[in-house]
Parts: sequence; C-alpha cells; structure tokens
Amino acid sequence: MKTVNITVAGLGGQGVLKVTDILAEVLFRAGYDVKKSEVHGMSQRGGSVSSEVRFGEKVYSPMVPEGESDYLVVLDPTQVEVNAGKLREGGVLIAPADVPLDRLSNPRTANMMFLGALSRLLPIPEEAFREVIHEQLPPRVHEVNDEAFRLGRG
Repeated sequence: MKTVNITVAGLGGQGVLKVTDILAEVLFRAGYDVKKSEVHGMSQRGGSVSSEVRFGEKVYSPMVPEGESDYLVVLDPTQVEVNAGKLREGGVLIAPADVPLDRLSNPRTANMMFLGALSRLLPIPEEAFREVIHEQLPPRVHEVNDEAFRLGRG
C-alpha cells in the first residue's frame, strides 16, 4: 500500500489538531504505520494552523511534500486558497462548502463534521472513529459530537 497523505487546515481554535489526533489514533489502531506533524502558526490568535497525517505500510517522514496531499480538509473558507498547493492533482478537497454546517446544533463541533466527511473516504469502520472520539473528548460532549460526525458522513 502506498503512503496516504492527509492535510487538515484551518484557524486557531477550530480543532484542527484534535481532528488529526483522533485520525492518527484511529489509523494506528487499524494497523497502519502513522506519522503526524503540526504547524501551529499564530493558532492562539486565530491564525493559520495545519496538521498532516501520513499512513501506510511503512512511513518514513511525518512531513507531506508540497503538492502531495491525497486529502485536504479545510475547516475555514479563508484557508482554502492558502492551502490549495498542498493537494496533489486528482486529490480530494473537503471544504466548508462541502458539508452542511448550517445543520450543526453547536458550531464548535464543526471539526467533527469534517472528520465525518473524511471518514467516508478511508478504509476504516465508522465505529472505530466513534470509539476514539469518545476516548479523546469528555462524556458531556459525546452526543453533540456524534451528531456532527454523522452529519459529516452524510
């Protein structure tokens, strides 16, 4: 299996790093070699944040080369153009226009909606994602994050 490259980008406070933490754990448990890297930037001030996850049989570097992301997940519309160069030709972009953000009961769970949209494209059962989401988030927010994840899956 070739190495699969995923970039998640957005603004500080949107949960970019939480998405890739969950994603990396799900992929690791599924038996893949996984590497993760983060670029925080001005994350505490709402600046650009991106995080990359690479997985496959054997992954040698955590960094995704420019123009080599198989999947680019962008949580904020202002970051689509900024990060477009990371996506390989024929790669998949998941942007705010691609998910039903207006259906969220809590806008703070948008990151889980994007994770749900990405999860449909990966060879991992939905339940594996839910299990890790529940482990990494407090019980009081499980229901609302489950709802967002389901909405993202469509």
